[in-house]
Amino acid sequence: AIAITEQPVSVSVPAGYSFSLRCRAEGRTSLQYQWFCQHQSVCRQIPGATKQDLPITAQQTQLYTCRINDLYRNAVFSDWVKVEVHQCVARGLPPRLWRGEPVIVLNPTEQRVEVGKPLQLQCAAMGVPAPTYQWYRNGNLLEQQKKKKLWITHAKVSDSGTYLCCASNSHGEHWTNAVDVHIGETLPPPEHLQLCCLVFPLATGKIALLVGNNHYQHHPNLMAPVTDVFELSLLLEQLGFQVVSLLD
Repeated sequence: AIAITEQPVSVSVPAGYSFSLRCRAEGRTSLQYQWFCQHQSVCRQIPGATKQDLPITAQQTQLYTCRINDLYRNAVFSDWVKVEVHQCVARGLPPRLWRGEPVIVLNPTEQRVEVGKPLQLQCAAMGVPAPTYQWYRNGNLLEQQKKKKLWITHAKVSDSGTYLCCASNSHGEHWTNAVDVHIGETLPPPEHLQLCCLVFPLATGKIALLVGNNHYQHHPNLMAPVTDVFELSLLLEQLGFQVVSLLD
């Protein structure tokens, strides 16, 4: 007979940040609340945490849940939620008036991987609620890559390209830096790669270079440069162009 009407939500915050987890429920009698936390596989009851809101000053990454019971000894538990705490955020530290919009604290790095080897890219963002993630390659959405870590078990040449990730929550979205990933049988030194980039266009037919910029120093961000690049890529490929897409 107990129905949870508002579940707590996961957050990703800097160390020392203060906030509250919320849980709301309805029942036929008066209800009692008790919060629990779990860290490194140890679950414990939080002394004195018997209200609907649980105030927290973030110190370490932990999981939380709330138990609600009524006078008939019925009890239900809320969803487990994660409070992810970033100890060192450096330039990603949110402004003093931060309202929980995504802030990138870890950008992916350029990768060079042999064919058949695993490819891993990683990013991280703070946000309240915790951001969701979506990876893109050459401006194209990667349907299965929706976590902080992009993982491809056996990389193929077709996995080469420019990657970036979008972190978003109810307050907005933020994009990581774009990074180049090269997949090849043998990995040439950087100077050979630069030479190939100079010679290759001279030996081919129609090549289109698309640049989608979203972050300007003296101009508001555009609405959807990633989508624009993606749609224009499809049109140019239908016209026989080889398309190279770059973002930011």
